[in-house]
Amino acid sequence: MCGIAGIVALDATAARPSREALLRMAGSLVHRGPDEHGLYRDNRAGLAHARLSIVDLSNGQQPLADTSGKTWIVFNGEIFNYVKLREKLVALGHRFRTRSDTEVAVHAYREWGDSAFERMNGQWAIAIWDSLAGRLVLSRDRFGICPLHFCEHAGRLYFSSEVKAIFAADAALPRAFDPAGIDQTFTLWTVVPPQGVFKGVRELKPGHIRVYENGTVREQAFWKPSYPEAFDERHEFPGSLDDAVDEVREALQSATALRIDQADVPVGCYLSGGLDSSLVAMMASRIAGDRFQTFSLRFADAEYDETSYQRLVAGATGSEHHEVTVSRSDIADVFPEVIYHTERPILRTAPAPLLLLSRLVREHGIKVVLTGEGADEMFAGYDLFREGKVRRFWGHQPSSTRRARLLERLYPYLTRSPVHQQAMARQFFGHDIHAHDAPGFAHGTRWRTTSALKRLFSADMKAETEPYNAAAAFLARLPDEFSRWDSLAQDQYIEIQTLMSGYLLSSQGDRMLMGNSVEGRFPFLDDDVVKLANSLPAKYKLRILDEKHVLKRVAEPILPPEIIARKKQPYRAPNAQCFVADNAPAYVREALSERALRDANVFDAESVARLLGKCRARTVDQDLSNSDNMALVGVLSTQLLHQQFIASRPIGRQKIELSVDVDHEIKEEVLA
Repeated sequence: MCGIAGIVALDATAARPSREALLRMAGSLVHRGPDEHGLYRDNRAGLAHARLSIVDLSNGQQPLADTSGKTWIVFNGEIFNYVKLREKLVALGHRFRTRSDTEVAVHAYREWGDSAFERMNGQWAIAIWDSLAGRLVLSRDRFGICPLHFCEHAGRLYFSSEVKAIFAADAALPRAFDPAGIDQTFTLWTVVPPQGVFKGVRELKPGHIRVYENGTVREQAFWKPSYPEAFDERHEFPGSLDDAVDEVREALQSATALRIDQADVPVGCYLSGGLDSSLVAMMASRIAGDRFQTFSLRFADAEYDETSYQRLVAGATGSEHHEVTVSRSDIADVFPEVIYHTERPILRTAPAPLLLLSRLVREHGIKVVLTGEGADEMFAGYDLFREGKVRRFWGHQPSSTRRARLLERLYPYLTRSPVHQQAMARQFFGHDIHAHDAPGFAHGTRWRTTSALKRLFSADMKAETEPYNAAAAFLARLPDEFSRWDSLAQDQYIEIQTLMSGYLLSSQGDRMLMGNSVEGRFPFLDDDVVKLANSLPAKYKLRILDEKHVLKRVAEPILPPEIIARKKQPYRAPNAQCFVADNAPAYVREALSERALRDANVFDAESVARLLGKCRARTVDQDLSNSDNMALVGVLSTQLLHQQFIASRPIGRQKIELSVDVDHEIKEEVLA
């Protein structure tokens, strides 16, 4: 992965993009691409690139042009099927100067236009500038693995992998929170593109392209997820469960091999000790051969630690295994850096240990790691999916006490599980039980709990967010075919569009990996794996209440039986208690001070003071509710975000040396 950025004049009166601005943009992205840097500039456009060299190490520097020298590209990510695409393009007469997937991408665009992106299997954020036509194309992969932000201001378009690069380009760009983005975050856990956290800064939707040409702009999807229609087996996987197991195993092995083979550097693997990462690690170890390295998180708090399972799998793979142990103070110390990279508020500290894990990876000379991300979404692994099924079952007979008892099988890993007290659980999960056929039914409990945090908003923020209803707005944009899918597919779609893309692949994924110049690759999000998973009958994925059933069957001959039999324990980390100990870092006190809260004006100072006092009065995590934990982390992360991006106005002072430096003059009559 890399960092991309650019400035394009949308208004004929706008001045030529500043070389200094482009240098500042590239300089602010050095953590994403420390190896090489490049600029392209002409009358209308400027492109900047920070490279993390993974494929074709000696060539492939960017910005890169096609053979005509008229079409330029900056590219972040990987196209895993680029070898096959290159063969097709060569057969069509294209000639290549490098072995890079970047050059394949620009030639694919020249050959197939906007439809080129449909042919790509990978993860990317791409900007293509046709200097002859004055046409800019932005594209983002199907799930938003690679970030891409844009901002239109004063006749110019600014775009970049990260918001900090856009802000670095021009000190005149306004910097303020967008109330709609804050409302989404404190409802859905994340913003959903195109909505952003900062006013005027948007995010390209996953699976979309955005085209600027001749004073116009259009945006369209090149991909959208598809599921079989309920009660219609014509488009469903036609085989038996055994057939599905065989095909999933083959598809996952192929996806894993592709992500190892398409790299000119060693590839390692994250290992959590759960089913998903263990399966990927075991498959990868058989492909990578000697010196295969795995990396795991350990926690000083036993409640979150999975060391025994991690070491069991590491031993089975024969990998060179590395561990980092994370304490509460470690999380508190690194948290400001975490927010600098997430560029958005977060409600959990879980990204912090992952930043420390990617640092461990980089220290051992690894630039690329495989992870198990996406398996829970594609194969129905979350308790939320089981919860939705139980609540719908209960909703058909709301007076039944036996059906409600099924709730006891949910969330076994939580010490303060909402199902431990039956009366409370029935009240909590029974909310709107009669609306069990409504869109978003399974997610309603989470959204309702998260929305309660808005009680902490300042009077001004409450007034500004009052017109918004993040959940209703999201549900209003569901695709027409949504109502024809079965309930599990509906739940999966919503989870993918919200928490996976906006939080897991961003705040916990790309941003924590690239904070230490490490690229993550995700076999479960391979195009072929996704198509296969989406075609499977719901009963193959969620068999009664057995989550990821088909995936467990895939793993049976591959993994130690203890991994398959263990109860699911999602990745979690200590939260509020990290910040309220007597030795908490000084920044916590400053960020949550009355002065800082009033300056940001997102939260009510008195309400935050009461929350902070409540958290300090508790001595262990179990004494704090889920809501209190989310509230303190959400407030602190938002306050840090305000300090780093609004109050301090970063300008990107990192100095860089250029391996590509093109300054091109385009004659005005050509543009006309």
